[in-house]
Amino acid sequence: MSASGKHRRPKRRSLRRGTALAGMTGTALALPLTASADAQPLPQTAAAAVSHAPVKSATAAAALPVAPKAAPTTYTVESGDSLSLIAHDFRLPGGWQGLYRKNRAAVGDNPSLIHPGLELTIRGKKSASGKASSGRPSADPARASRSEQRAKPQAQSAAPAAAPAAAPAKKTYSNDLDGWIREALDVMAAHGIPGTYDGIHRNIMRESSGNPQAVNLWDSNAVAGTPSKGLLQVIDPTFAAYHVPGTSMDPYDPVANITAACNYAADRYGSIDNVFGAY
Repeated sequence: MSASGKHRRPKRRSLRRGTALAGMTGTALALPLTASADAQPLPQTAAAAVSHAPVKSATAAAALPVAPKAAPTTYTVESGDSLSLIAHDFRLPGGWQGLYRKNRAAVGDNPSLIHPGLELTIRGKKSASGKASSGRPSADPARASRSEQRAKPQAQSAAPAAAPAAAPAKKTYSNDLDGWIREALDVMAAHGIPGTYDGIHRNIMRESSGNPQAVNLWDSNAVAGTPSKGLLQVIDPTFAAYHVPGTSMDPYDPVANITAACNYAADRYGSIDNVFGAY
């Protein structure tokens, strides 16, 4: 047999053994089966396919979609809770004010007064069990501590909503006939006493010419010992009987005199506007 034949036969055996092993496992293709120098290296494209196969599988597994967790629709109040804390934890649109408006019927008029066990409407759909999960762990020492830390800021944020509106600035009046009439009209309005600026002014000018210290010492009232006094010339018994609460007890006080006279005129004539002479 020629020398060339001796070299070709071992080479063919090496290739057949390699092919047999390739059918058993893909990873063995990258290693020589014998120490023979005649073994041929695996093509680069095949090796690349083998080395990247596991990575492709891992990527496909990671790409699988994860079902989103259903958002709760109700929440049961726990110890240490507040509307501000609940709105913050659930990231509710509108904050605690929106949560309060949605649950006002259950909470009541004071948003700061919620109690453990109260069920609040939050958002989302209910779970299959029929009751939405709160999405938060049950009460524990760590959570209680956080609730205590948040309680003070929450109370401060809720204070503006519960605080009463600032009282309006006290109205001022000029110390003259115009100011006295305008102040008297405001007092009369508060007590339901009828009368207008023109009706009061007309009668004052007839009775005293606008002098709050005027006194009548010649008419029948004066003769009887009860002279008429002030802007609208009111005698002491009438002033005492028709005095308007909140005004001075001095019959010479302009506002007290006007309001008492108008109260008397409303009782006798329907209004000071109906008086055009001695009354």
